[in-house]
Amino acid sequence: MTDRQPTIDLEFPVRGKAVPVDHGYTLYSACSHLLSDIHSDKWVGIFPIQGSHAGGDTLLLNRASRLTFRILSDQVGRFLPLAGKTLDVAGYQVAVGVPNLRMLKPVASLLARTVTIKGFMEEAAFLEATRRQLLVIAPGANASLLKRRTIQIAGKQVVGFKVLLEGLSAEESIAVQEMGIGGRRRFGCGLFAPVRK
Repeated sequence: MTDRQPTIDLEFPVRGKAVPVDHGYTLYSACSHLLSDIHSDKWVGIFPIQGSHAGGDTLLLNRASRLTFRILSDQVGRFLPLAGKTLDVAGYQVAVGVPNLRMLKPVASLLARTVTIKGFMEEAAFLEATRRQLLVIAPGANASLLKRRTIQIAGKQVVGFKVLLEGLSAEESIAVQEMGIGGRRRFGCGLFAPVRK
Protein backbone atom coordinates (compact mmCIF):
# COMPACT_ATOMS: atom_id res chain seq x y z
CA MET A 1 0.00 0.00 0.00
CA THR A 2 2.88 2.38 0.64
CA ASP A 3 3.88 2.17 -3.06
CA ARG A 4 0.44 3.22 -4.27
CA GLN A 5 0.40 6.41 -6.31
CA PRO A 6 -1.64 9.29 -4.87
CA THR A 7 -4.96 10.14 -6.49
CA ILE A 8 -5.12 13.62 -7.99
CA ASP A 9 -7.43 15.85 -9.99
CA LEU A 10 -6.16 16.87 -13.42
CA GLU A 11 -8.02 20.04 -14.41
CA PHE A 12 -8.16 21.34 -17.99
CA PRO A 13 -9.62 24.80 -18.57
CA VAL A 14 -12.23 24.70 -21.31
CA ARG A 15 -13.68 27.28 -23.67
CA GLY A 16 -16.89 27.15 -25.60
CA LYS A 17 -20.45 28.34 -25.60
CA ALA A 18 -22.34 25.63 -23.75
CA VAL A 19 -22.95 21.94 -23.10
CA PRO A 20 -26.11 20.04 -22.17
CA VAL A 21 -26.88 20.03 -18.44
CA ASP A 22 -26.87 16.22 -18.52
CA HIS A 23 -23.57 15.68 -20.34
CA GLY A 24 -21.76 12.97 -18.35
CA TYR A 25 -22.11 10.24 -20.94
CA THR A 26 -21.54 12.47 -23.99
CA LEU A 27 -18.48 14.05 -22.34
CA TYR A 28 -17.02 10.61 -21.69
CA SER A 29 -17.75 9.62 -25.29
CA ALA A 30 -16.00 12.73 -26.60
CA CYS A 31 -12.94 12.10 -24.40
CA SER A 32 -12.72 8.41 -25.27
CA HIS A 33 -12.89 9.31 -28.97
CA LEU A 34 -9.54 11.09 -28.53
CA LEU A 35 -8.15 8.85 -25.78
CA SER A 36 -9.23 5.36 -26.78
CA ASP A 37 -7.38 3.65 -23.90
CA ILE A 38 -9.73 5.13 -21.27
CA HIS A 39 -12.66 3.25 -22.81
CA SER A 40 -11.88 0.15 -20.74
CA ASP A 41 -10.65 1.97 -17.61
CA LYS A 42 -13.61 2.02 -15.21
CA TRP A 43 -11.60 3.76 -12.48
CA VAL A 44 -11.10 6.96 -14.43
CA GLY A 45 -13.35 9.63 -12.92
CA ILE A 46 -14.61 12.46 -15.13
CA PHE A 47 -16.38 15.27 -13.29
CA PRO A 48 -19.26 17.11 -14.96
CA ILE A 49 -18.17 20.47 -16.36
CA GLN A 50 -19.38 23.36 -14.20
CA GLY A 51 -21.16 26.33 -15.72
CA SER A 52 -24.18 28.60 -15.47
CA HIS A 53 -27.68 27.27 -16.03
CA ALA A 54 -29.28 29.03 -18.98
CA GLY A 55 -32.70 27.50 -18.51
CA GLY A 56 -33.95 24.31 -20.03
CA ASP A 57 -31.27 21.72 -20.73
CA THR A 58 -28.38 24.08 -21.47
CA LEU A 59 -25.35 24.88 -19.32
CA LEU A 60 -23.32 27.95 -20.32
CA LEU A 61 -19.55 27.67 -19.98
CA ASN A 62 -17.58 30.41 -18.23
CA ARG A 63 -14.03 31.23 -17.12
CA ALA A 64 -14.29 28.82 -14.20
CA SER A 65 -15.40 25.86 -16.34
CA ARG A 66 -13.03 22.90 -16.14
CA LEU A 67 -12.74 19.39 -17.54
CA THR A 68 -11.54 17.46 -14.49
CA PHE A 69 -10.25 13.90 -14.34
CA ARG A 70 -9.74 12.06 -11.05
CA ILE A 71 -6.84 9.69 -11.69
CA LEU A 72 -3.69 8.23 -10.15
CA SER A 73 -0.77 10.64 -10.40
CA ASP A 74 1.28 8.29 -12.57
CA GLN A 75 -1.47 8.34 -15.22
CA VAL A 76 -1.22 12.07 -16.01
CA GLY A 77 0.71 11.48 -19.23
CA ARG A 78 -2.18 9.51 -20.72
CA PHE A 79 -4.40 12.60 -20.61
CA LEU A 80 -2.01 15.34 -21.75
CA PRO A 81 -2.81 14.78 -25.46
CA LEU A 82 -6.22 16.39 -24.79
CA ALA A 83 -4.56 19.81 -24.38
CA GLY A 84 -5.18 21.89 -27.49
CA LYS A 85 -7.90 19.60 -28.79
CA THR A 86 -11.59 20.31 -29.33
CA LEU A 87 -14.23 17.95 -27.95
CA ASP A 88 -17.62 17.44 -29.58
CA VAL A 89 -20.00 17.14 -26.62
CA ALA A 90 -23.44 16.34 -28.03
CA GLY A 91 -22.86 18.79 -30.89
CA TYR A 92 -21.28 21.52 -28.76
CA GLN A 93 -17.63 22.37 -29.46
CA VAL A 94 -15.46 22.54 -26.32
CA ALA A 95 -11.82 23.65 -26.65
CA VAL A 96 -9.44 22.14 -24.09
CA GLY A 97 -6.55 24.14 -22.61
CA VAL A 98 -3.37 23.27 -20.69
CA PRO A 99 -4.07 21.40 -17.44
CA ASN A 100 -3.19 21.97 -13.80
CA LEU A 101 -2.68 19.22 -11.26
CA ARG A 102 -4.46 19.47 -7.91
CA MET A 103 -3.87 17.27 -4.89
CA LEU A 104 -6.86 16.02 -2.90
CA LYS A 105 -7.53 17.92 0.31
CA PRO A 106 -8.88 16.30 3.49
CA VAL A 107 -12.05 18.19 4.44
CA ALA A 108 -14.85 17.23 6.82
CA SER A 109 -17.69 17.70 4.30
CA LEU A 110 -17.86 16.31 0.77
CA LEU A 111 -20.52 16.51 -1.92
CA ALA A 112 -21.24 14.36 -4.97
CA ARG A 113 -23.52 15.80 -7.64
CA THR A 114 -24.81 12.35 -8.55
CA VAL A 115 -24.30 8.92 -7.01
CA THR A 116 -25.76 5.80 -8.62
CA ILE A 117 -25.86 2.35 -7.04
CA LYS A 118 -27.07 -0.46 -9.25
CA GLY A 119 -30.39 -1.88 -8.10
CA PHE A 120 -31.25 1.00 -5.73
CA MET A 121 -33.63 3.73 -6.87
CA GLU A 122 -35.83 4.47 -3.84
CA GLU A 123 -34.56 6.97 -1.28
CA ALA A 124 -34.60 4.83 1.89
CA ALA A 125 -32.99 1.80 0.26
CA PHE A 126 -30.45 3.98 -1.54
CA LEU A 127 -29.39 5.71 1.68
CA GLU A 128 -28.95 2.35 3.39
CA ALA A 129 -26.85 1.07 0.47
CA THR A 130 -24.74 4.24 0.65
CA ARG A 131 -24.14 3.74 4.36
CA ARG A 132 -23.11 0.11 3.78
CA GLN A 133 -20.47 1.22 1.30
CA LEU A 134 -19.25 3.90 3.69
CA LEU A 135 -18.70 1.34 6.45
CA VAL A 136 -15.69 0.11 4.49
CA ILE A 137 -14.02 3.46 3.72
CA ALA A 138 -15.52 6.06 6.07
CA PRO A 139 -17.46 4.53 8.98
CA GLY A 140 -17.64 7.87 10.79
CA ALA A 141 -19.39 9.68 7.95
CA ASN A 142 -22.89 11.08 8.24
CA ALA A 143 -24.60 10.64 4.84
CA SER A 144 -27.67 12.48 3.60
CA LEU A 145 -29.46 12.56 0.25
CA LEU A 146 -30.15 16.08 -1.01
CA LYS A 147 -31.88 15.54 -4.33
CA ARG A 148 -33.08 12.74 -6.59
CA ARG A 149 -31.52 12.90 -10.06
CA THR A 150 -31.95 11.12 -13.35
CA ILE A 151 -29.22 10.97 -15.99
CA GLN A 152 -29.02 9.54 -19.50
CA ILE A 153 -26.39 6.88 -20.15
CA ALA A 154 -26.29 5.27 -23.59
CA GLY A 155 -29.93 6.18 -24.14
CA LYS A 156 -31.12 4.75 -20.84
CA GLN A 157 -32.42 6.73 -17.86
CA VAL A 158 -30.50 6.04 -14.64
CA VAL A 159 -31.67 7.13 -11.19
CA GLY A 160 -29.28 8.56 -8.63
CA PHE A 161 -29.05 11.06 -5.80
CA LYS A 162 -27.04 14.11 -4.84
CA VAL A 163 -25.16 12.99 -1.69
CA LEU A 164 -23.67 15.01 1.15
CA LEU A 165 -21.17 13.49 3.58
CA GLU A 166 -20.30 15.23 6.84
CA GLY A 167 -18.19 14.51 9.91
CA LEU A 168 -15.34 12.92 7.97
CA SER A 169 -11.89 12.47 9.50
CA ALA A 170 -8.91 13.47 7.34
CA GLU A 171 -8.24 9.83 6.44
CA GLU A 172 -11.88 9.12 5.65
CA SER A 173 -12.14 12.23 3.49
CA ILE A 174 -9.22 11.22 1.30
CA ALA A 175 -10.48 7.62 1.11
CA VAL A 176 -13.93 8.74 -0.07
CA GLN A 177 -12.42 11.04 -2.69
CA GLU A 178 -10.17 8.24 -3.93
CA MET A 179 -12.73 5.42 -3.93
CA GLY A 180 -16.06 7.19 -4.41
CA ILE A 181 -19.43 5.52 -3.90
CA GLY A 182 -21.38 3.45 -6.41
CA GLY A 183 -20.33 3.16 -10.03
CA ARG A 184 -20.25 4.97 -13.36
CA ARG A 185 -17.26 7.16 -12.44
CA ARG A 186 -16.50 7.74 -16.13
CA PHE A 187 -19.89 9.41 -16.50
CA GLY A 188 -19.44 11.76 -13.53
CA CYS A 189 -21.13 9.64 -10.86
CA GLY A 190 -19.92 8.82 -7.34
CA LEU A 191 -17.18 11.47 -7.35
CA PHE A 192 -16.88 13.60 -4.22
CA ALA A 193 -15.35 17.05 -3.85
CA PRO A 194 -15.22 19.62 -1.03
CA VAL A 195 -18.46 21.50 -0.44
CA ARG A 196 -18.26 24.90 -2.12
CA LYS A 197 -18.76 27.83 0.19
